[in-house]
Amino acid sequence: MTLRERFEKLEPRERRLLTILGSILGVLLFLAAPIGIITMVSHKRSDNQDIRDRIDQIYESRNAIADRKAKKDAIVARYRKPAPPLAGYIEEAFKENGASAAESQDRPEAPHGKLYSERMTVVKVHKIQMLQLAKTLEKIEQSGNPVVVSKLNIKPRSGEADSFEVELGVSAYDRKAAAPIGAGSASPAASAAPDKEKDL
Repeated sequence: MTLRERFEKLEPRERRLLTILGSILGVLLFLAAPIGIITMVSHKRSDNQDIRDRIDQIYESRNAIADRKAKKDAIVARYRKPAPPLAGYIEEAFKENGASAAESQDRPEAPHGKLYSERMTVVKVHKIQMLQLAKTLEKIEQSGNPVVVSKLNIKPRSGEADSFEVELGVSAYDRKAAAPIGAGSASPAASAAPDKEKDL
């Protein structure tokens, strides 16, 4: 007995239900292909987005590496040229801002690791205004030389407005010449000074 014959023997109600069920199955089959395609495309888009994100991360990493290299090269270039003698350098900075150092004292040179050594000069100013001091410090810090203000003591002068005694220490860090192969390495310093190029 064929399917047609079996269908014709069914009751009208059964035929109607079977027809409805067949229609539903047909609609589902009709929609299955587009849904499958949409799902596949969605997965492909997700995979492509992951690939794009990873490519972006690679480019960002390259940029970060390039930035670190540029900063390292800038540090090496800055410390390649030694700072000028500090006593005269500090005195000139004070004079440009209408003050003068009463006395100066050079401290012994101190090694900092294998690459750098520190020179420090301490100067005393008996009378200076706060604006003059601020401009002098700004000139020293923004000079482009490998120097830092490493000590600063400010004491108001008794009975005088906007007048101060100052003790100022400026340190210069000089990059050592490359040591010959086989030469002993310098002892690292205990203080927080430039030990490696990346720490500067």
